[in-house]
Amino acid sequence: MDIAMEEAIAAASRGEIPVGAVISKGKRLIARAGNRTREFNDPTAHAEMLVIRDACLALESERLTGCDLTVTLEPCAMCAGAISFARIERLYFAAADEKGGAVENGTRFFSSATCHHRPEVYSGIQESRANALLTEFFQQLRK
Repeated sequence: MDIAMEEAIAAASRGEIPVGAVISKGKRLIARAGNRTREFNDPTAHAEMLVIRDACLALESERLTGCDLTVTLEPCAMCAGAISFARIERLYFAAADEKGGAVENGTRFFSSATCHHRPEVYSGIQESRANALLTEFFQQLRK
């Protein structure tokens, strides 16, 4: 989670919503990314989407079987769908997202009958740190 937090901080420094993500396999770091929606003018450039793309390229596979995704904010429906299609084994996330999250909030994508693969989900890891980063970012935007 520390590396994902580094990516979130880097995203904030670029003016992006501070979300960072990491994909690992065992103890091996496969890919890391932070949000780049504004930089790329791409609404799909969420940290999770970017890190999944990078990991698939690194492993030369469309499936990330045996891989874990660690992210600083609960994934949205788009990212939850990508996590399922990529066959991520475990999802670890820090802060819950009551407005946009789709894992424990909102649509609860992995509980849907149409979800083909459900990763193990672990939430609340460094939650207060992630929440503080998000709160500070949005307070600065309002100034």
